[in-house]
Amino acid sequence: MTLLSSEPSAEQLLASSPPVADGPVYGWQTPPIETTPPSASSAGQEAIDLARKAGLHLDPWQQHVLRVGMGERPDGSWASFEVCVNVPRQNGKGGIIEARELWGLFIGGEELILHSAHEFKTAKNAFKRIERLIRGCPDLHKRVKTYRQTVGEEGIELHTGQVLRFIARSKGSGRGFTGHCNILDEDMILGDDAMDALLPTMAAVDDPQIWYLGSAGIGGPSVQLGRLRRRALAAIEAGTPDPSLAYFEWSADPHVDECPQGCTEHDDPASDEAVLKSNPAVGYRLTLQRVANERSTLSRDGYARERLGVGEYPADEADTWQVIGEDAWRALAAAESSPSDPVAFAIDMTPERSHAAICVAGEWRGGVHVEVVDHRPGTGWILERAKELHAKWKPRCWVIDGAGPAGSLIADLEDEEKGLGITIVQPKGREVAAACGQFYDAVTEQTLSHLDQAPLATALAGAQKRPLGDAWAWARRIVSVDISPLVAATLAKWGLGAEVEEQGGAPNLW
Repeated sequence: MTLLSSEPSAEQLLASSPPVADGPVYGWQTPPIETTPPSASSAGQEAIDLARKAGLHLDPWQQHVLRVGMGERPDGSWASFEVCVNVPRQNGKGGIIEARELWGLFIGGEELILHSAHEFKTAKNAFKRIERLIRGCPDLHKRVKTYRQTVGEEGIELHTGQVLRFIARSKGSGRGFTGHCNILDEDMILGDDAMDALLPTMAAVDDPQIWYLGSAGIGGPSVQLGRLRRRALAAIEAGTPDPSLAYFEWSADPHVDECPQGCTEHDDPASDEAVLKSNPAVGYRLTLQRVANERSTLSRDGYARERLGVGEYPADEADTWQVIGEDAWRALAAAESSPSDPVAFAIDMTPERSHAAICVAGEWRGGVHVEVVDHRPGTGWILERAKELHAKWKPRCWVIDGAGPAGSLIADLEDEEKGLGITIVQPKGREVAAACGQFYDAVTEQTLSHLDQAPLATALAGAQKRPLGDAWAWARRIVSVDISPLVAATLAKWGLGAEVEEQGGAPNLW
């Protein structure tokens, strides 16, 4: 005997988003816009199982976000430093937040989880929801030392020391805390002041993670969400995942005035298909009839934003390419990797030590070719990767700015010098300025090539000049921009001409 369920399985829903014939109608369980870095495993199933134990039963789309967003590299570190969920209201993003926080407290051992929202009442409501889940599960409740109820101090502390805190965002909120995981709810209202306060709290944490959750952009306040979305779309267009961002967006792509009659590339905003595409909770906590009522009541733009996920995202000054023009940079893109011996490598990292980059430079048709060899969150991976690259390519030198954040790596690399023959060059301040000038000149004179890699392009888009003596060096304009790939590429190019004792070149294997 075969027993047939009246509802499709989670696997069926994830594999096929259209409605089930003669059955319930479901929204798309995987988003129309998604990009994620590769992973070898996931802690997401642990979070799903723990949530179920606490009485929180997640929809297939919520499970999908957790499995992918909590993907892990082979060494167990997070594949995604940043996870962004952009979905219309009332679809259930709160369930994702609660499952992630429960895992961080009771399984992941994250010492501090910071949950912030734009408004205090939203943060307080989130605290009440997860408090009810924990109190309703005796196995979890007995592990809680205290539920902090004081206004402005809401939080949950375990006997083993883990803490989940709830705060309203402001220019100073989050400062002084070292968060292992930051949950940024209502991310459509998230600007530079809040990011400047919160992101550096993760600098001293090994393997941190930050989650952004909210609905469609609302214009000027959606500064950070706009940046994340542009990164995701750029990665999708390039066919290369962003190395540190998992992005999930449920939204319709409505017709524009220029669409010809019968256009099939865009969505009819009045159609049920547009609703299903942008609302994964249809069939669970939303119905097409309820949405139809909204459509008859809301303004056209309000309905498109609030129910179809059609957002307005502000242009960011980080996209203005202030030092080197985007067209000039793109024009130098090469079709394939092309540096030849001798080559030089360089390492740089962000001041917060949240990301680091290794770049290479080599001779190319009378000029220089530069590439980002590796760019990842954290710093623990750098030494082993550097040893691997050195053994394989035998570069003439490694360049590290001893006065910069990566200077802390020099002593450890020097310990490897005897066995591997590593030569480390530390440019002085005037040489760093000269390196920046040389990089700039090579672009303007068209004697430099690159692979048009997203980390390097993003760094250039968000870079500016800072005075250094009578010259200048690279600087970032906002704290969330990572220019380590640009600095490393600049130093690698300079390393080709630095005075070092030659180690002998390896065959050109590019």
